[in-house]
Amino acid sequence: MLENSMSRSVDLVERRNRVVCSGVGKLSDLTAATAQGSEITDADGRSFIDFAGGIGVMNVGHSDAEVVRAIQQQAEKLLHACIHVATYEPYLELCEKLVELFPHGERTKAMLVNTGAEAVENAIKIARQATGRSGIICFTGAFHGRTLLATTLTSKVNYKLGCGPFAPEVYRLPYPVVRQHRGETEQEVSDRELGRLRAALRDTVAPEGVAAIILELVQGEGGFNVVPKAYLRGLRDICDEHGIVLIVDEVQTGFGRTGRWAAYEHYDITPDLSTWAKSMGGGLPISAVIGKAEVMDRVTPGTLGGTYGGNPVACAGALATIRQFQSLNLNQRAEHAGNRIRARFETLANQVKEITDIRGLGAMMALEFSVAGDPTKPAADLVKKVITTCLENGLIVIPAGVNGDVVRILAPLVISDAELDRGLDILEDAIASHTNQPARVGSGG
Repeated sequence: MLENSMSRSVDLVERRNRVVCSGVGKLSDLTAATAQGSEITDADGRSFIDFAGGIGVMNVGHSDAEVVRAIQQQAEKLLHACIHVATYEPYLELCEKLVELFPHGERTKAMLVNTGAEAVENAIKIARQATGRSGIICFTGAFHGRTLLATTLTSKVNYKLGCGPFAPEVYRLPYPVVRQHRGETEQEVSDRELGRLRAALRDTVAPEGVAAIILELVQGEGGFNVVPKAYLRGLRDICDEHGIVLIVDEVQTGFGRTGRWAAYEHYDITPDLSTWAKSMGGGLPISAVIGKAEVMDRVTPGTLGGTYGGNPVACAGALATIRQFQSLNLNQRAEHAGNRIRARFETLANQVKEITDIRGLGAMMALEFSVAGDPTKPAADLVKKVITTCLENGLIVIPAGVNGDVVRILAPLVISDAELDRGLDILEDAIASHTNQPARVGSGG
């Protein structure tokens, strides 16, 4: 086993167990010492192909030279000042770039904080102040963070055991999930769930009391469920009809993961507010709320922000990351990689009955597993075995889904075709070893 053969890694994990709170999740005993591009090297010098990307953070790749250089240069000039105390150019330059990339209506504004959860919390505060209402509608399968309000919005129960009481005035509806085995069309699912939303605005919470509706267009922790176009367009119409702020959470989907700068660009709609983090910073903690100026400016000064929000070094890293995205054409690369992954998955699904569904958008792809091909029986144990076997053979991959029955791919977008195929080979062999299938179905070529 991996942990028995690598003494330095074992030592690190033992040290962690002694001093780090057990509430901090640990998916495996993997360690990390260095990383470059799409590979991580552990404390004992073993290299792994990275299909996790720090949970969707490293779209631009590990230790990109231009990002590292920008961080170093900024660190020599200004480490911290606090935007509430002094205005500094990296904060302004990043907001200017975000407004340019993600226009929300005629005029757009932005604000910077540190994490996805902080962005979500501030977006909710903005929506409540802008509307004078308190109600928030969210969805099953959602993940919006681990702070108390964000945890309230998050769906998976295991992420919030013993953390209540939770924030009030939050209402949850079913996410419009389309599944292959049900034989439903996207239009049928959209019509049904939009009808459910309209009913909820009659029998659960009055629209005059709803400040915002927040959703991920591709659910991250929820298992890469993709919202149907008809549903999102209908949701936009309902929000417009009732003066409800539509918040799109782009924390995991944003910055090229789906083949576009923003997932909402696939849908021909514009949200009122959007939240960003993860791959925005190239590995440094930084996040943003972007929105229509008419909404953003209806907020009392001093009610948003924080000490470290928009740290100048993190801003410099984000600006360099954006430049690299443009220079390396990573949106196009994501679309290419996603097509390659989907083709491999479709071939694999024809051979493995335990694969219930293939879903995702762009390079944000996932496989859902069931017991003996029965969609009503999530195969979480199988997913755990597959992930463990992958790690033993040099591939980092992580689970998703409320039931833990999904394997998701969040590889750095700079990954080469050859390395992507090697990783997919390892994944396929791991699946075969636990499903009584012959080794590898086939390579992407």
